Amino acid sequence: MTDRRTAARNLRVWAADSEYARQVPEQFANGEESAYPYVANYSKGLPHDAFGEVEPRAYRLLLRALATKRFEDFEQIPLGRPDSRRLTHPQAGLAFDLAGADAQALAIPPAPRIDGPCNSAEMAELYWIALTRDVRFTDFRTDRVVAAAAADLSALSDFRGPKQGGKVTSATLFRGSAPGDLAGPFLSQFLFTDVPYWATPVRQRIGTVQVGVDYLTDFDEWLAIQNGAPRDPGRPDGPPRYIQTPRDLATYVHLDGPYQAYLNACLILLAMRAQLDAGNPYLYSRNQEGLATYGPAHVLTLVAEVVTRALRAIWYQKWFVHRRLRPEEFGGRIHLHKTGRRSYPMIDAEILNSGALRATHERWGTYLLRQAYPEGSPTHPAYGAGHAVIAGACVTVLKAWFDESSLLPNPKVPNEAGSQLVDYDGTDRGRLTVGGELNKLASNIPIGRNMAGIHWRTDYNEAVTLGETVAIRLLREQQLAAHEVGALSLTRFDGTTVAI
Repeated sequence: MTDRRTAARNLRVWAADSEYARQVPEQFANGEESAYPYVANYSKGLPHDAFGEVEPRAYRLLLRALATKRFEDFEQIPLGRPDSRRLTHPQAGLAFDLAGADAQALAIPPAPRIDGPCNSAEMAELYWIALTRDVRFTDFRTDRVVAAAAADLSALSDFRGPKQGGKVTSATLFRGSAPGDLAGPFLSQFLFTDVPYWATPVRQRIGTVQVGVDYLTDFDEWLAIQNGAPRDPGRPDGPPRYIQTPRDLATYVHLDGPYQAYLNACLILLAMRAQLDAGNPYLYSRNQEGLATYGPAHVLTLVAEVVTRALRAIWYQKWFVHRRLRPEEFGGRIHLHKTGRRSYPMIDAEILNSGALRATHERWGTYLLRQAYPEGSPTHPAYGAGHAVIAGACVTVLKAWFDESSLLPNPKVPNEAGSQLVDYDGTDRGRLTVGGELNKLASNIPIGRNMAGIHWRTDYNEAVTLGETVAIRLLREQQLAAHEVGALSLTRFDGTTVAI
């Protein structure tokens, strides 16, 4: 037993030393906080003036707490109202973890700036999402507003979403950029297939909310929300149906559990006895199968285990590095500038002159970015997205576990009413793979938050990749700790392969 104790200790020390030996990246923000103080960074929930600009003293107290890291200094950060929503866990990134990468040992690139064309393109995409929130995904190819959105985004100089032939099309609009994202229906099959919750199968239909009802639609409401006004997020009270529209997807990710979609996918794959990754040692065993290692119990646990580690890493980026403003905050700046109530010459001209902004004002008479949720965004900075970092981490575990090249049989889409599933009849229906549909799931869920108006495209892009790194580092330690010799592998979101 002494030898076992020594071996266990040595393994832990080796894992810690391996992480310690890695180069720690430098953390860089985009410089907006000093270039445009109190205007270009997240401040929702703090006190603001009549134009929605944060009170300088309140923001300085936030910065002081982030610098000292003392609990009592966080308690001194003033909120915007006596009944204000509280800030969401600014100390999360200070926690240590005893497995995998430390939360502060990872980084994401600086966020796009409000004076640059990439940010303009991302904001234009969000205005177009608001304009098409109730269009069925199956109608994207024929809808005229969708066509206008694709043409407008194609004309912008730095839109980084997927394209075909150098152009945004109805087939690429609002999709992700990983392998498989452009194949098949907009939504992943893992959002349609019945979930075998052991003895209780579940149909993946969700309650719906009223069509056309958006929030933060006038300046007074917008300002109250920036000051932290509480709002009941409510519960969908419409008839349940399969996800059909951007508003439906936004509703799903308003109420989902942190890893719900990926637990569902894992259960679906286990129930269909999906082919395991070629590096799983029990794939070749004559008389054994895995359970606590390289088996169902192991993968079901790992899908949950990566979540808090990924969240701590991205929360450090949110609060301590980037503090990127939410799209709704930027929409207020644009509205004031365009209506002449305030001048923000730093705003890049491409968004001010975009077809998206023009179409928004023509339909609603305002330049505010309409939100799908009564409370608007959560009370933490935008960059990167929590849903996205979880997606990246959980899907990476699943891609390592299962054979990504396996085909998914009989792909489905909802019927016109959303009440039943019918066969997908696209020409690529026989080419949808496990890996491609998992990648699509890892795009659908965080982009669903964009569809609510609360996140930017790069919040998703960069956080998914960070989550992937968190999962790979944890999986490497898991394999070293197992008795069996395994060699899992997976395809990253950028299309390259990695062996664990």
